[in-house]
Amino acid sequence: MDTLTSKIMYGRGYTFGGDRKAAEYIRNRFQQMGLHPIGNSYFQEFSFSVNRIVETPQLQVDGQQLTPGQDFAARSSSTSGAGKAMVLPLDTLIFTSAKAAKKFFKQSFTDKALVYPQKEQKRLAQLPVQYQQKLQQAALHIVLQPTALLTTVAREQDAVPVLEVRQDVWPRQAKQVTFSIKADLNPQHQTRNVIGFIRGSQQPDSVLVFTAHYDHLGSQGEEVYFPGANDNASGTTMLLELAQHYSCPENKPKYSMAFIAFAAEEAGLLGSFYYVKLPLFPLQHISFLINMDLLGTGDDGLMVVNGKVHEQELNLLQRLNEQHQYLPQIKSRGKAANSDHYPFSEAGVPAFFFYTLGGTAAYHNTQDHAKQLPLTKFPEVFRLITSFAEALMRDKAN
Repeated sequence: MDTLTSKIMYGRGYTFGGDRKAAEYIRNRFQQMGLHPIGNSYFQEFSFSVNRIVETPQLQVDGQQLTPGQDFAARSSSTSGAGKAMVLPLDTLIFTSAKAAKKFFKQSFTDKALVYPQKEQKRLAQLPVQYQQKLQQAALHIVLQPTALLTTVAREQDAVPVLEVRQDVWPRQAKQVTFSIKADLNPQHQTRNVIGFIRGSQQPDSVLVFTAHYDHLGSQGEEVYFPGANDNASGTTMLLELAQHYSCPENKPKYSMAFIAFAAEEAGLLGSFYYVKLPLFPLQHISFLINMDLLGTGDDGLMVVNGKVHEQELNLLQRLNEQHQYLPQIKSRGKAANSDHYPFSEAGVPAFFFYTLGGTAAYHNTQDHAKQLPLTKFPEVFRLITSFAEALMRDKAN
C-alpha cells in the first residue's frame, strides 16, 4: 500500500512514468511469488489517448496565491494557457432572458476569466452555437466546486484552459487572476495490464480470476499527485495478498487462478475491455471472476455488484459471512458499469465486484492517501474472499 501510493509512483498515472513504475512493481511481485506469465510476458500492452497536466498549475486571485491540489486543480481535460485575466462572473439570467443573454455575450471574452458554479456546466453546454463559440474565446474558465475537488482522467483536450476551484476559497469580489496551466495530449500513451498465473492441481482448465485496477489519476506536475489509496491501491494490495497466499505450496488451488492488475480503468475500463477483446486464455474457462476496487474500509460491510444477477453465489457468500462473522453485512445490487468486472459480465463471464462500505470519504483527490485509510476490515475481507474461492472450487467440483 505504501509503495503504490508513494510519490515515486506519481499517482500511478500518465506523468513521470507513474503507471509504468506501478506495473513493473506488480510484475516483480508476481515473479518473486513464483507466479507464471501466460505466454512470454507478464504484460499485455496497449495504447490510448490521454491528456496530461505536465506542470503544476498556478493561480493567483487579486495577488493571493491559491494552493494547487488543495484549493484548486486543473481540469484533467484542460488545454494549456497562461497570463492575466479580468474576472467575469457568469450572469445566470442568460438562461431565462434573451435580452440578458444578448447583453452578456456582446462583451469581449478574450481577456476574461469566466467564473461559474459547477452546477451550471450542463446549462452552458445547451446554449446556442454562437454563444458556445463566444465562451471558447475566454482566456480561462474557472469552475467553482461546491465541496471537495474531484478530478478524473481525460482522453481529449478542451478548447480553453479550465481550472476547478473550491467555492469556499474563492473571493466573492475577485477582480483579476494570474494563471498558468501546461497540458499535453498524448495520442498514443503506452500502458499495460499485468497478469500472473497459477496452474490448478486438479482442474487446471477451470480458472478463478481475481482482478483489480492499479492505475489512478496521476499527477499535475511534480508538486501535486493523487495517491489513490482506496481507489485502488487497496484492491491492488488485496490482489497481491491473494496471489501470495495461493502461491504457497500448502495453499495450492484445485482450479487454476489468474491474477490480473488492469491499467486505464480510470480512463473508461480500457484495460479490461482490451483484455476481453484479446483474452490470453478462453473466457469460457473462467469459472468465476472477483473484481476488487475500493477495499480500504468495511465499517458498514461489503457491497456486491452483480449480486442480484448471480443469486446462488451471493447466497453462498452470505452464508459464509454469517458462519464466520467476517463483516457486519453483505449488501447486493444488480449490474453496473462501474469497474473492471463489467466487460467480462457483458461477455457472459460470471463475475462479482466487491467494494467496502463506510469509513473514508476521500475520493479522486489528493486526500486519498494511505495514512487516512482505516483498512477496518481488510483481514476479514481477505478471509471472506479465500473462503468464497474455496467454496466455489468445492461446490463446482461436485
